[in-house]
Amino acid sequence: MKLGLNLGYWGAGDDEANLALAQEAERLGFAVVWAAEAWGSDVVSVLAWVAARTERIDVGSAIMQIPARTPAMTAMTAATLDTLSGGRFRLGLGVSGPQVSEGWHGVRFDKPLGRTREYVDIVRMAMRREKVRYDGQHYTLPLPDGPGKALKLIVHPVRDRIPLYLAAVGPKNLELSGEIADGLLPIFFSAEHAGDFLDPVRAGRATAGLTLDGFDVVPTVPLSVGADPVACAEPVRGYAALYVGGMGSRTQNFYNQIARRMGFEAEAERVQDLYLDRRQAEAAAAVPFEFIDRTSLLGPVERIADRMRALADAGATTLSLAPYGATAGDKVASLRAAVAAVERAGLA
Repeated sequence: MKLGLNLGYWGAGDDEANLALAQEAERLGFAVVWAAEAWGSDVVSVLAWVAARTERIDVGSAIMQIPARTPAMTAMTAATLDTLSGGRFRLGLGVSGPQVSEGWHGVRFDKPLGRTREYVDIVRMAMRREKVRYDGQHYTLPLPDGPGKALKLIVHPVRDRIPLYLAAVGPKNLELSGEIADGLLPIFFSAEHAGDFLDPVRAGRATAGLTLDGFDVVPTVPLSVGADPVACAEPVRGYAALYVGGMGSRTQNFYNQIARRMGFEAEAERVQDLYLDRRQAEAAAAVPFEFIDRTSLLGPVERIADRMRALADAGATTLSLAPYGATAGDKVASLRAAVAAVERAGLA
């Protein structure tokens, strides 16, 4: 199993410290560093900066938002980042959520499955440097009855097939990921409930005549190292509450649904009620330790090694670690502890 580093949203902390963290991950032999975007910093600028200050580690978008860019713009961006990084870019895509899609980008959040399928088709067509002609339900290129013409990408990318990942939560989206993507970017992935994610992915792979061999399952996993797992869970509570309680509306929150499928129905409802009532501290306190523990790496190295082994056995192939710590030095120490845990688990 490989290790990755998830820097999350840029601008949420000390950016120079985050860059140093990426450089340390490269020194430790991590495979990839991921960055995210929501409605703050964009992921492309961040990855270009990180790629310019590193040499070997891959850089990946987790995620680039589908409603924020046309598929052709995403292909141009992916080709540029891959060229500038010397073939180190990984393209992670996601539809985001209805609040961001419609409230921030002004794009209707309708038929996300069909839109994603067509989007990926066009991105890959453009990356192969074919003339882009597409007649879909959501995208038509060139537009009919106008001056537009079918064009092909001018630049020559380092690779004509950049690894493409999808962020997916629901069963149908997970199945689509298995069918059309090279990897999956799940959140709140646990060894105990891995089947909720991977059974639909297997079905999608089977539809494409494929197996899970070579398919990269990359869960984002909070990492908090220390002697006491319960104490280690405390700094992760805010993150869990934000997603389970605040990322979406009361009737449409994909992350809340994950917690419910894991058996935390009442707890997920309470966290959401508190968060949407702007009682964020109480919402964080209401997140069950068991939920955080199943979806994070908490405690001393020996315990983290055991959980890594369980995740690997459940089907995770790369762990995208989000380290917690009071200082930048604590986060660096956490990355080093993760390497020790991988070696202890026999997964290096």
